[in-house]
This record gives sequence, structure tokens and C-alpha cells, in this order.
Amino acid sequence: MMDCIAVGMGGFIGSILRYLIGKIPVSAGSFPIHTLGINIVGSFVIGCIACLVSKNPNIDPRWILFFKVGICGGFTTFSTFSLETSQLFQSGQAGIAILYVACSIVFGVIAVFVPQLIIK
Repeated sequence: MMDCIAVGMGGFIGSILRYLIGKIPVSAGSFPIHTLGINIVGSFVIGCIACLVSKNPNIDPRWILFFKVGICGGFTTFSTFSLETSQLFQSGQAGIAILYVACSIVFGVIAVFVPQLIIK
């Protein structure tokens, strides 16, 4: 039960952060810059958490659940990414959709690896 509470509290924080960041006025045309940025930041944060956990195995597992599953899970959003990609294709913006998918995958994976290079 305490694991669920840890995940739920983290999810609450992550979801609110995602919502607030989505409210920041940024214009990138039809390119879904908010979701891309959120998912890259979330990838970086989960990479940091994984790196820190691998170097500190005595961290309480509930803190790991709180940050990885809760905050990062509530903050990042694969479903929104999928919906926006579908909408771009349906509106005839295949080039932007493909760029969005490529950027999301490439930069997201890079963002997970970066902490391994900077956290010693």
C-alpha cells in the first residue's frame, strides 16, 4: 500500500508539472514543442535517477518508485506524443510528424544516456 501512495504522490507532482509547462506560451507552429520538451526532460531525469540508483544501491525503493514511476511517469506522456503524431499525419503534415517522431526518439534516448556521462 505504501508503494502505491509513493507512486500516487509522485504522479500527482509530475502531472501538475506537465500541465503547468504545457501552459507556457511557446509558438512552434504546428510542431508539438511542449510534449517534445517534456519527454526529453523526463528522459534526462529518469536517466539521472537510474544512474544515481546504480551508484547508491541502498536508496529506499519507495523513493525510486516516487521519482521514476510517480514523477517521471506522471510528467512524461507517450499517449500525448502518439495522439499528436497521429493528428499531424491526419492533417497532412507528414514531414513534421516524422521529424517529431525522430526528434522524440533520438533526443529522448540521448537524454537518458547523458547522466551516465556527467554523474560520477
